[in-house]
Amino acid sequence: ADERYAAEAVLQARDKERNLSAMMGGRARGFYGALDAMEEDLEEEEERMRRRAMFGRAGGAGGGDGGDGGGDDDGMDDDDIDNDNFEDEDGVNLEAFDVPLREWIAQDRTRREIQRKFRMFLSTFREGEEFDEDILDDPTLDEAERKRRRRLLAQTPPTYEDRIRQMCSVNKSALELSYLHLMQKEPTLALWINEAPRDMLDVLNEAATRHTLRLFPSYHTIRDEIHVRIADVPIVDSLRDLRRAHLDGLVKVSGVLTRRSGVFPQLKLAFYDCIKCKSVMGPFRVEDTTSHSSGPDGNRDVSDLHSPTICHECDSEGPFKLNAARSRYRNYQRVNLQERPGSVPPGRVPRTKEVVFLDDLVDIARPGEEVEVTGIFCHSYDYYLTQRSGFPVFQTYVSANHIRKKEDASSAHNLSEADRKLILELAADPNIGKRIIASIAPSIYGHEHVKMSLAMALFGAVPKNVDDKHRIRGDVNVLILGDPGTAKSQMLKYAEATAVQGEKVTL
Repeated sequence: ADERYAAEAVLQARDKERNLSAMMGGRARGFYGALDAMEEDLEEEEERMRRRAMFGRAGGAGGGDGGDGGGDDDGMDDDDIDNDNFEDEDGVNLEAFDVPLREWIAQDRTRREIQRKFRMFLSTFREGEEFDEDILDDPTLDEAERKRRRRLLAQTPPTYEDRIRQMCSVNKSALELSYLHLMQKEPTLALWINEAPRDMLDVLNEAATRHTLRLFPSYHTIRDEIHVRIADVPIVDSLRDLRRAHLDGLVKVSGVLTRRSGVFPQLKLAFYDCIKCKSVMGPFRVEDTTSHSSGPDGNRDVSDLHSPTICHECDSEGPFKLNAARSRYRNYQRVNLQERPGSVPPGRVPRTKEVVFLDDLVDIARPGEEVEVTGIFCHSYDYYLTQRSGFPVFQTYVSANHIRKKEDASSAHNLSEADRKLILELAADPNIGKRIIASIAPSIYGHEHVKMSLAMALFGAVPKNVDDKHRIRGDVNVLILGDPGTAKSQMLKYAEATAVQGEKVTL
């Protein structure tokens, strides 16, 4: 019996060795080998679909063209991700086009050139006048100054690569891009962002994701996509001045949040099951599900709007069912933005505009806070208003790309080194109290006691909690009484403009 067991063990070891050595297409034969091969194929297919979905090129732009949604032409291969040497690519003249701008941006060679220029900007731009190439090449500089600046340039990391490292260190997905920086180095891209923001942001998001994965190859396990947030747009529009000319363009508006909805999942990438052959198709990119109605019938599911028209396995025309388990979603929230009461013309009612927050922007601001919203001015068909008015009506809203709260402008994490140095110098001044009082409404002579009370109200006091039983707030209340024409309102207006959150109310 022992000899039999030993012979069987030798035969099993030989069969195992033969199965491992006999490879077909890089995979082992045999039943268990076939199972392993099937698992590897499924994992590779899911990884390819996930990478295509990550870069937003799966299944065509709209997802409703009837394709299978997973073609290799629209996807991005692993080699393209890992070995994307954008520095060695040949340039394309972006300004030489004779078609509409959005069609020009949709072309593959244009998208690649935009990504190449943007990634070169991310990897080379450094903030500061001393890093300007024109200044470095200035012939009036002596050799010592030129060497000092070039040494400083070599020691200073690129601004946006440093921001990417900071973003990845806290596991975030938003890269803040200054519009002024891009206008300085790549003015063509900056102008196109203003004219065709939706198309350009798709390309920039893909480029930023590629660049982040080049610096941190495994970051896709934490965040699927990097979102480029456009900050420092120089032109601010009023909510009541938004018109047809602003549609589908980049706008920047300010106001006070009045209402905020809950956070809901919005369909982003859809997979569909064929009812007849049970095959899965996708992913299909869902461009927009923010319409105020779903169509003339008023009850059509929004997922049906992006379903395929034919099955690529059995060539049937459906029906198709949304695969909710494999489909991917993103955070979605609606808020109402209202004009500040101080900016409303006399006798007018404050205007309100709906703003859509997506992905990492949800819950970034609370009702009552004053914010600046940079986003795309969009429109959607409203079936109910059309039925009521008798002619087609479109609702307008702002799809937010960047949010800046008023209190963030003076927050500690936004202070530069020069600001911090100046604050410390002022704190060491023994006459800082008198200087603060003198800086309040400097055009009004005298009234030092009124200015002192306003300064105390602006700075506040120290809250106290007596034995964890009785809490005393640190707020300072001020009552100003005086004859007409003694500049009471002027000083209060100055305090209102200085305070982070403040409104002047006339009774």
